Amino acid sequence: RRTRIRTPATGHALALRAGASLINMEFVQFHPTGMVWPPSVKGILVTESVRGDGGVLRNSDGKRFMFEYIPDVFKDKYADNEDEADRWYTDQGNNRRPPELLPRDEVARAINSEVKAGRGSPHGGVFLDVSSRLPAEEIIRRLPSMHHQFKELADVDITKEPMEVGPTCHYVMGGVEVEPDTAASSVAGLFACGEVAGGMHGSNRLGGNSLSDLLVFGRRAGAGACAYVDSQADKAPVIAESDVDAASRRAVAVFEGGEAGAQENPYSVHTQLQQTMNDLVGIIRRGGEVEQALVALEELKGRARNIVVEGHRQFNPGWHLALDLRNMLLVSECVAKAALLRTESRGGHTREDHPGMDADWRKQLLVCAVNTAGDGVDVNSKDQIPLRPDLMGLFEYSELAKYFTPGELADIPAKES
Repeated sequence: RRTRIRTPATGHALALRAGASLINMEFVQFHPTGMVWPPSVKGILVTESVRGDGGVLRNSDGKRFMFEYIPDVFKDKYADNEDEADRWYTDQGNNRRPPELLPRDEVARAINSEVKAGRGSPHGGVFLDVSSRLPAEEIIRRLPSMHHQFKELADVDITKEPMEVGPTCHYVMGGVEVEPDTAASSVAGLFACGEVAGGMHGSNRLGGNSLSDLLVFGRRAGAGACAYVDSQADKAPVIAESDVDAASRRAVAVFEGGEAGAQENPYSVHTQLQQTMNDLVGIIRRGGEVEQALVALEELKGRARNIVVEGHRQFNPGWHLALDLRNMLLVSECVAKAALLRTESRGGHTREDHPGMDADWRKQLLVCAVNTAGDGVDVNSKDQIPLRPDLMGLFEYSELAKYFTPGELADIPAKES
């Protein structure tokens, strides 16, 4: 229901239909602080600088709740009381960080838990308060864009009152399975990089790494594509006119009317799809609910075949949405099926019925591909390529011990900070 992603799964779906495979589609990152009200601005992100400059998260009782959600693996680095957390802003060397600065997935899950427990804000979020933490002139100096954003879009003065924020779908770690040096997929001539490619960020992307990803692998994808084109100089592709005609007919079919008595509006189907994925395949997942989502997705696919669009072809948002829904439904099926199969919690995938990490699952990739009938997706597992020992040796042993078994670390030299 809340998302900053404005591209409707187009790249993922195009690659799937071309015959490429997608990996890691169960891993979806939710940014903890997106605007939740008014509806016109839902999903616009609230920068993490607000929390970095002293902003705190409070529930409807006014309680600063993040101290109750610090995972064991982070307790040595994050303060468990307000006094120490507040001292960190002026003395970072001798104090642990405030829990509001935990990784995004941890903060998003904490907010989600507070909302589900009935301690959320009026519009389904929580309160991000910087007004009681800094003088007004300091807030405007440090956070000018946030002050302007809330004042203009929500009529909220963040120097005088808290912001209403909530988890927002932010980034999909999954994407096209590519060869890392050239960004080439398994389909000849198809290259992918950035958020459309999978594997770069594992189960959870760190903040800021997307830009680095684009700079490095965008260049590699461009170079790889150029090299491929050069190799095909005397083999120009031929596109059958019948294929073009068939694609054109599919694109305009929504103007011709669906099954009599069963015609659907694209906006109602889209709203139901959003609600289904948000409620049943969202931040916190349960096996039974994901199964319900898959049943609902099949029903929505049937309804989508009967979508009818009114109006003309000149800039018709309803037509655009009708076409985009085909992609969204396909990719949503990938996410749901992969989320059901991965019976553990890791990174951007949290299963309430399987709350811990499983060492065996860390060795497996889930791979999505279009099924033989062409009307859905199949998901299968394959072995994950293990991290090389020389690369593992670059990490502090204490960090590796949080994620690897003692047996796996037997040959890794201890590198303490």
